[in-house]
Amino acid sequence: MAVNYTVQAEVVDIQSDNPKQDDIFLVDTNVWYWYTYTNASISSRPYQITEYPSYVAKAISASSLLLYCGLSFAELAHQIEKTEREIFSSTIKPKDYRHNHPAERAKVVAEVEIAWKQVTSIAACTEILIDETKTNTALIRFQTQLLDGYDLLILEAMDKAGVKQIITDDGDYLTVPGIKVFTANSGAISAARSQGKLLVR
Repeated sequence: MAVNYTVQAEVVDIQSDNPKQDDIFLVDTNVWYWYTYTNASISSRPYQITEYPSYVAKAISASSLLLYCGLSFAELAHQIEKTEREIFSSTIKPKDYRHNHPAERAKVVAEVEIAWKQVTSIAACTEILIDETKTNTALIRFQTQLLDGYDLLILEAMDKAGVKQIITDDGDYLTVPGIKVFTANSGAISAARSQGKLLVR
């Protein structure tokens, strides 16, 4: 079933776009997952593990500035642990997996360390202090922009850094005015095209 996105952002199809030297991108956690994690294909669609790593590689070649947010570490570690747990057993509970299988835990730690080292070697961090002001601002955004809690705080990090471009597969970002969403998500691209928000650079 198609998602009825109300598109407020400008949208760029990464399958036909070439990054530029003066581009500054915040890279969403899902993209880091597909770019850095060895078992990403197990829980991903084929286009996600081809289009996003390819676009990130092009951005590196073009000397674009890539950014990550400190919050991305928590999301990335969670997603890698979840996938490793599902590979190990489709029925085991997270706490059982984490505490009762030390060899598996060691594998998760190694995968997260390898992935995060790749992120920090090619991207710079945009910091965010999650204080009362930031959480209140995120709560206000929550009323009008259809994102989850992590993404609301990532938007705050983008605002603080003055960054307007994000590479993501998450169509929720389409609801945010004033940003450019670089994506290969066909549903998001179709919605942007039909609402006159698809940008060709």
